[in-house]
Order: sequence, then C-alpha cells, then structure tokens
Amino acid sequence: MRNQKKKKAPTLHSFNEDPFIPLNRLHILLCATAIAAVLHRHLFSILSSPTPISSSLLLLSDLLLSFMWAVTQSFRWRPIRRREHPETLALAVPDPLLPNLDVFICTADPSKEPPICVASAALSALAFDYPSDKLSVFISDDGCSDLTLFAFMEAARFARHWLPFSKEMRILERCPETFFNSTDDPRSDEIKLLYQRMKKKIESVMEKGQVSDDLFISEEDRATFKKWKNFTRSNHPAVVQVLLQSSRDMDIMGNPLPNLVYVSREKSSTSFHHFKAGALNALLRVSGVMSNAPVILTLDCDMHCNDPNAPRRAMCYFLDPELSPKLAYVQFPQRFPGVNKNDIYGGEIKRLYQINPRGMDGLKGPNYVGTGCFHSRRSFYGPPSSPPSLLNDLNEQTSDTPLSSEAILRKAHEVASCEYEDGTKWGSTIGMRYGSMSEDYHTGYRLHCEGWESVFCDPERPAFFCKIPITLNDVLSQNKRWCLGVLEVFFSRHSPMIFGVRKVSFLMGLCYSYDGFWTSWCIPILIYGLLPQLALTNQIPLFPKVSDPWFYLYAYLFLSAYCQDLIDFLASKGTFNRWWSDQRMWLIRGITSYLFGAAQFALKQIGIPAPGFNVTSKIMPDEVSKRYEDGIFEFGIVSPFFISLGTVAIVNLISFIIGMVNAVRKERGFDEMFVQLFLSAFVVVNSWPIYEAMFLRKDGGRIPRRVTGISILLAGILYSISYFLYTDSRI
Repeated sequence: MRNQKKKKAPTLHSFNEDPFIPLNRLHILLCATAIAAVLHRHLFSILSSPTPISSSLLLLSDLLLSFMWAVTQSFRWRPIRRREHPETLALAVPDPLLPNLDVFICTADPSKEPPICVASAALSALAFDYPSDKLSVFISDDGCSDLTLFAFMEAARFARHWLPFSKEMRILERCPETFFNSTDDPRSDEIKLLYQRMKKKIESVMEKGQVSDDLFISEEDRATFKKWKNFTRSNHPAVVQVLLQSSRDMDIMGNPLPNLVYVSREKSSTSFHHFKAGALNALLRVSGVMSNAPVILTLDCDMHCNDPNAPRRAMCYFLDPELSPKLAYVQFPQRFPGVNKNDIYGGEIKRLYQINPRGMDGLKGPNYVGTGCFHSRRSFYGPPSSPPSLLNDLNEQTSDTPLSSEAILRKAHEVASCEYEDGTKWGSTIGMRYGSMSEDYHTGYRLHCEGWESVFCDPERPAFFCKIPITLNDVLSQNKRWCLGVLEVFFSRHSPMIFGVRKVSFLMGLCYSYDGFWTSWCIPILIYGLLPQLALTNQIPLFPKVSDPWFYLYAYLFLSAYCQDLIDFLASKGTFNRWWSDQRMWLIRGITSYLFGAAQFALKQIGIPAPGFNVTSKIMPDEVSKRYEDGIFEFGIVSPFFISLGTVAIVNLISFIIGMVNAVRKERGFDEMFVQLFLSAFVVVNSWPIYEAMFLRKDGGRIPRRVTGISILLAGILYSISYFLYTDSRI
C-alpha cells in the first residue's frame, strides 16, 4: 500500500505559454531604450526650438504615446493559450453531477432589439447540450413590453419542437434563424414551417404594436396580458412569469424542458435603476430565489450559441478542484460572423476580445466583457474567503418546490422591487458593480481586486456569435459610451492605476489602466493629425531630416509599433486588409469617440450631466445593409463625429498637396520635410472613404453637404490660426 501510486486526477484543461515571450521581452527593452532617447531629445530641444509651442505639444503627445505603449506591454508579458478537454469531463463527471446553470439575457427596447432575435438567442441557450433539468434561462425585459412577453410565450411553445429536433439531428448551430438560413435539408422542412409561423405571428404583433385577444390560446395567457393595460416603461410593478418549468413541461418526445422565466423588474420614475447592471442584479436575486444555480451565463440579446458544448467547456475549469476555489468567471471571446469582407469598422475589435484577454490570462485572467461569460454565483457575494452561507440569503427553492409556486413567486416579486436594494451592499460589494456605464469592465476589475481569478476560453469553434453595428455613427456612439464608462472607473477611488496595482498586481493594474485610459489616445492622434500638417503648409520643420541619424530612431519606433500590432493581429487569425481597417478605425475613434467621450466626461464632472444609456439599434434598412456588405462606409446624418473627421481629412489633404509642391520647388525639400509629408500622406490614404463620401458619392450614406461645409470652414480657421502662430518662424 505504501508503494501504491496515487491515482492521477483527470486533465480537464491545459495551457501553453506563447513561444515568442522571450522575443517580446527583448523588444520591450529595445523600444523602451529608443523611447527614452526620443523623450530626452524632446525635453532638451524645447528651449532652443524656434516653435516652442509645437515642440511642447509634440512632447506631450509622445509622453502619452509612451505611457500607452508601456501599459500595452503588460499584455505581452506572459500570454497563454488554453485548451479544454470536454471528453475527459464526460468521463470524470457524469451528467447527474454537473452543476446547475442559469442563463441571463437582457433586453430593453423591442423597437431596437427585435423580440424574434432575442427569442432566437434564448432558444439557442435552451438547446445547450446540457441536462435540461439543470438549465434555467431568465429573460430581463427592462422595457416591460407585452410584445416581448408575447414573443417568449410563442418561443416557449416552439421550444417543445425545436429542442428535441436540434438534439436528435446533432446540429451545432442551435439558433433557429441561423440554422434555417444555412441549410436546405428536407428533414428540417416541418420544423422550419413551425418556426416561420411563429416568426410571422411575432412580426405581425410588432407591426400592430399590440397583442390582440384573438392571439391567445388559453385564458391564463389572456389574464396575464390584462395586467399590462396601465403599465408604462418607467412605471410598473415587478413582473415574473414562468413560461417553461422543468418539473412540469415536456417536449414532444416526452423529455423535460429547461426552465424559462420572463422578468421585468419594478420601475418607478422616483428611483434610479442603474441601467444594465441593475437589471442583472435583479436577475441575480430572482434566480437566487427560483433556481440558485452555482454557475451563471450572461448573454447579450443579439448573441446566440454556436457550440452547444460551450457550458461543458466552461465546466472543465469550474470543476477543477485546484482552480475553482478562486475562479470567478470563464470569459469566451465575442465573434461576429456578420462583418463584411474587410471589416471596414474594425468590428471584430480583436485587441479587446482576443489579443489582450490572452495576455491577461497569463496573469490573473481576462477582463469581463459583458457577454459570453460564465460566472460563479459565489463570486458576486464577496471575496473567495467569504463564507459560502451568504449565497443562501435569498434562496427559498427546494427540490420539491415548483418555480411557479405562490411562495416562490411572491419572493421573486419582492427581490425585483425598486426598494429591495435600499440600505444594502448591492452594487457596491455584492452583485454587478454600479458607478459606471461599463458595468462589465467595472465588475470584472473589482472581482480581480477582491482576489478572484478568471480564465479565457477560446476554442477552435466559436462558442457564441454576436451582431455588430453596421453604421459608422452607431459604432462610434457605442465606443463613446464605453469610453465614458471606463473613465468613471479610472478616475474613481478604485482607479486601476493606484488601487489596482496594489490590490491585484502591478501588471494587472497596467492592463486595466490601458482600458481605463482609452480616451488619452485622442490627444496624440489629434496632435499628430493636425500639428505637423499645419506646420508643413507654413514650411516649418518639426522633425529630424532624413539625413539626420535621429530620423532612423523615429522610423524604428513607428515601424516596430505597427509591425508588432500587425503580427499580433495576424496571429489571431486576422488578415492584412482587416488589420488595415482596424488601425484606420483606431485613428477615427481617436478624433471622434475618444475625443467626445473625454469631453463629455469632463462636462459631467463640472455638473453638466451626460445623456442616458442609448440602446444600439439592431434593425437597419436594406439599403444600409447592402452598402455595408459592399464595404461602403455609412455616414448619412449630420453628426459632430463626422465634422471632426471631415476637418482633419481636409487639413491633411491640403497640407499634403501644398507640402509636395513646396518640396519639389525647394532644394533638399524632401530631406527636410519627409516626416511631415509622410504623416500627411498616411492620414490621406486612411481618409479615402471620407473624401469619397464628401465629394464623389450620391447615395443616402454620403456625408451631408452641411457637414462638408462646416468641415471646410473649420479647416480654414485652423489654417488661419497656424499662419499667425508661425509668422515669426516661417522660413
């Protein structure tokens, strides 16, 4: 017995460090040395510069670029790649021993988030390859719309057919809309007809804007909808409706169905509701009363499952006895099958959703990005050392008590009320964290500060697919909202630059600082996008000549930064054309969403409130969708974003033309002005879609003439100011 080998625990997951880590660290050392040299030159050349204001602005720009470069390197310090082994899980943990799973899906506005799409997302989750009696799906409708409730009543009926069909056919795409659009299998004709009937019924109700009595199948449903007559979006009691109950409802094959629960938390115009974070906390409490699953999956309403094995992949980490005591969540990347060929808006956002999380995974784990994330319920109730008994403060569910029992529904309505959180720690140390419009970033960061860890799960087959905005204004508006949210955290008492580096680790603090200080990009991008170009027009050199050895140091820093970004992008299965779109969108965001986000945050700090949370519309006209598929930028409206873009684009175009003419005329003109000519040319090449939309296009997505006129006027004002500023320095 003494010599008997100890039985080895089954391997549920594994990981490998990036083989390029030593090269990354060497590159960090070389770049840091070059940056220090450039900053040293800047600092001591300001006093002797004929243009001290320009030199000072360039120094400020380079300091911010250096700071952002430094915090970016924390993602490259120890990136890892993980792999799960669900086949081992099946042998180690039989289905009856798998933990229960609650799925949260939030929606807020049926006019912007079509209920049929939200219902499809829920159906794909109901069809997970997971024991039905251990699965519950909770829908949060923050719009309290009877149209949304009706859509889910129809979806519940369709689930009786869809779940056994999808499991029997072993299909992987278990979102009905996606599946029927991608197959012509005659075996699916009958179920496809049922789906089309359901879809037509829901769309008919949406067109009418109301649910008529003749659509109800039962008196119970009719009685339910009578309660909605006096409801408004901002004033209504809590609504909790059990649409499917595992202990009661069966599919057409006689198998139990998962639980499906519709929730609309109480709203009052006199109470603040904390946007999506408040809705998720209400679901945390309601689900705690009704099912209390130890694992929770959060999904956006425009997201659907692409791999029914996703929960089992997550369980490979949650069921690891060494990892689970401190594991707060398992984050899957967001993937977007609807992006056009070259992803013109950089919608994949690979750095946020794939590259950076892999780097953080080698430290304490990736940040939470709001969707496609499996959480430990226990992590929402305090640090890993907190007593597990706190989890049971709401739970009244027992194995013999049905979800629809009067006692459980009464308690569920109570915890979904406006007053329930008053005087509690909800939103501060319990549940999703309040105080930021980016509740995901704030919550994940605070969980890491409490001692929790996380895991990045990026399987070969994407687990979840999302929809993306397909107009430039929607893309930039969404990004500006994110900027506001992360700034609210960065400048709070829990700032990752101060609090985070102490509570988590130095490198993790830098990782969160990178996201938290996104908006700082606007300063160097604006300076490098305008100042050298205005100086070029006035023939004022700001950079070393090509014949000066310092030129090669600048060239090295520029090329190394872009080449490393390109390598990271290609290593994440990107393409060169999509990388070009991604770096162009970084420049566009710098002078639009980053700039306006920073300005709006500053105004908010002095008492001028920011607009409320705006839901991005998921409905687009056919002509807009067609232009997006063809890779054509969509402008079409008068927006401050487009005025900013147009102004910078026109300044660079004029500067490049004038600069080229002067360089040809002047002896050694290219040697002296090469860097400024290159910067102008670089912006001009990136701005081609803007010039096209201003002067060449005739369709509805072009830049309005009013925006073009204002941009030309502002460009003229900038040139006039630069003429007087450079009067004394002009050659």
